[in-house]
Amino acid sequence: MTSESTRRRERLRDFLRARRARLTPGDVGIPTAGRRRTPGLRREEVAMLAGVGVSWYTWLEQGRDITVSTDVLDAIAEALRLGEPERAHLYSLAGLNPPPSSGSDRPSPELRHLLDGWEGRPAVLRNRHWDVLAFNDTARNVFEFTDDAVHNCLVTFFTNPRYLAMRETWLSAAPAVVAAYRADWARFPGDLGFERVVTDLSAVSPEFAELWERHEVGVPAQAVNALRHPQDGELFFDTTTLTIADRPDLHLVLYNPRPTLV
Repeated sequence: MTSESTRRRERLRDFLRARRARLTPGDVGIPTAGRRRTPGLRREEVAMLAGVGVSWYTWLEQGRDITVSTDVLDAIAEALRLGEPERAHLYSLAGLNPPPSSGSDRPSPELRHLLDGWEGRPAVLRNRHWDVLAFNDTARNVFEFTDDAVHNCLVTFFTNPRYLAMRETWLSAAPAVVAAYRADWARFPGDLGFERVVTDLSAVSPEFAELWERHEVGVPAQAVNALRHPQDGELFFDTTTLTIADRPDLHLVLYNPRPTLV
């Protein structure tokens, strides 16, 4: 039976061949002399453009079980003129975590409209570090968000007195929140933005520091979010986190009020 790693290398082989075949020497600035028997670039031309050995690139395209680095994949992606989704696909086929998106963290008009359309209920757009990029007016009121400050969903959960006032519910939810953050970090090894959040929060929240040292890993799931508002009293929300399809490093967090905690 063909193993999953073998099937992945076969898909990598087919992908590289197809991307190579769609380019002409003129597309990448290589002069040509005479008629070429096959369309597209030759393997040695891709290897030259990427700065890797011809034999090594041939083995990669043949689907052999060889070790690849992110630097080499970046060079191949550049040589083959891959767009961002294609580059992420190349990483996945090579068995590596896709690189972070290079897109702007500024929310699109469509996302801004969606946030505002979640009327009467909090809605927050966050990035992979859980930094808050945008929020609607209800979130502003519920979480004390302001336009002139930097907010982070993890930091808010561990430091906002409104959350901490609901001690029993908070203690129950906190381990899963930390485990989900560690899982998100694992998808982007070497990303210093995660380290910044963890270091700064550990310095001000002993509860977070203790949970972080457990090294538990989980995934964001539908959960009950509870806090005590100074005017509205105890608030409970069913929380759902959605990934933005064309920006998988951005997440929309929707809070749906529930009358009581079940």
